[in-house]
Amino acid sequence: MANHKSSLKRIRQEKTRRLHNRYYGKTMRNAVRKLRATTDKAEAVALLPNVTKMLDKLAKVNVIHKNKANNLKSKLALHVNKLA
Repeated sequence: MANHKSSLKRIRQEKTRRLHNRYYGKTMRNAVRKLRATTDKAEAVALLPNVTKMLDKLAKVNVIHKNKANNLKSKLALHVNKLA
């Protein structure tokens, strides 16, 4: 266990941040999963901007890497365009 007051505070902060990041990471993964499972083009087109926005925001605050966000956006756009 840490001995310094600042170390104890750092542990508390990291725990809070980890929980925050896990929540938003999981929310993002569920949104991506939902979009990939969609077979209706109109619904997918409506979902894509929201998922894209979510990915950009998470990349901005380093919850996910910016390249991962861009790769996901690219793959999802391809998926939506392939739908008939």
